Amino acid sequence: MKLDRTSFGKIFLLALAILTFVPAAGFSAGEAAGRRETVKVGIVGESDEEIWAPVVKKLAAGGIDVELINFSDYTLPNAALDAGEIDLNAFQHYNYLNNESKTHGYKLSAIGDTYLSAMCVYSKKIKSVKDLKQGDKIAIPNDAVNTGRALTVLQGAGVIKLKPVANRLYETTDIESNPLGIEIVPVDAAQVPSVLPDVAAGVINGNYALDFGLSPTKDSIFYDDLSFYTDRGYVNVIAVRTQDVENELYKKVVKAYQSEDVEKVYKEFFEGSYLPAWK
Repeated sequence: MKLDRTSFGKIFLLALAILTFVPAAGFSAGEAAGRRETVKVGIVGESDEEIWAPVVKKLAAGGIDVELINFSDYTLPNAALDAGEIDLNAFQHYNYLNNESKTHGYKLSAIGDTYLSAMCVYSKKIKSVKDLKQGDKIAIPNDAVNTGRALTVLQGAGVIKLKPVANRLYETTDIESNPLGIEIVPVDAAQVPSVLPDVAAGVINGNYALDFGLSPTKDSIFYDDLSFYTDRGYVNVIAVRTQDVENELYKKVVKAYQSEDVEKVYKEFFEGSYLPAWK
């Protein structure tokens, strides 16, 4: 059958349309069209950017762009997550998340475990907690959860003894015995490394110690220990708005994080600082 020019043109346009809209084998229509998705993740501290690097790379290859939003201190990422300014955050442990949600009314939940971060004692003036003198000052984080953990570490170090406490975090008023009359100096968690020259010692969160160039295994005068804790309250998490706990996109982010690649970063760059908690 001989086609006239008009018929041929119609067939050509139909074929072109089919080629345009049929996705490539093995890909969805959205992927065939180059559609990408973006997930904003709130973190605190430069060290977390290095930890997330293999996650960002892996997800980017699968069409998911992870945008890391680095906040200056612990008080900001949960507010941003609750307000919908970011999609996930990864900077806190269960105790901190639960306390923040209770205090501020946030509707946030953990969607996956990340690591346990060592919280050690550091000093610019002494080599051991045994060198502490009567009336010395020790700086600790001033937020409720990290205050409780810092006091737990100081008890583990034998500096103080705490009263038995049920169903709440330790506070400075729970110090039962303080033989050296140590003065506890609460400051913002991010500022503890900066005040080390002004105190005998400081209890520093793992990420802030790293950002300040301190090695938990080489520079601390007392190293944190898992035996000090009786539950998973201090295991760090990836948090999400509670309404999004079943979001499949966010689950992919968690899966990419809980990988051998991230564990390798822990071992190679943060010796003694982070232990994988998802295993």
